[in-house]
Amino acid sequence: MSALQVQPEIITLEQYENLPEDIRAEVFESQIYYMASPSQEHQTILTELLVAIRSYLKKKGGSCQVFPAPFDVKLSDHPLTIVQPDIMIVCNKDKLDGKRCDGAPDFIIEIISPSNPADDYIRKLYYYNNYGVREYWIVDPRRKMVTVNYFEGNILNIQYSFDSTIKVNIYDDLWIDFTELEL
Repeated sequence: MSALQVQPEIITLEQYENLPEDIRAEVFESQIYYMASPSQEHQTILTELLVAIRSYLKKKGGSCQVFPAPFDVKLSDHPLTIVQPDIMIVCNKDKLDGKRCDGAPDFIIEIISPSNPADDYIRKLYYYNNYGVREYWIVDPRRKMVTVNYFEGNILNIQYSFDSTIKVNIYDDLWIDFTELEL
């Protein structure tokens, strides 16, 4: 199965919530897309980034929380749009309802799936920008590149290699050194 397969049917929130727990899917404009299980490389990168971000947030204190996939983000009710970012930071606790994040997280990282890179580079970039995500990173293990999209003020779209230390723009003092990650 490819990473995302379009199905012709329209899905409601109730139908989405009734999917079996072992099914990974996202919804764009009420169309469901099934996702393949992530690779070992994907999970290694996710874990390393999650630990780095979680350590920073724990030291910093405050209201922001980090969540790994699978955790739903409902970007829109009409048309229904639900995503499961690989990693997200949510600073507004009012967006968390115990089941999902209702509205845009502050920060999202997606790790590219080799079978469908256009999904993260094009589709999700469009949705995340238009629904109010402040910063969106695309981590591409095959190319060993990170694309940083910062949507506030002067919009940034900068690429870095895995031998870089990259600033998380929504914070003044969070830098992630990819050379220190065990990738």
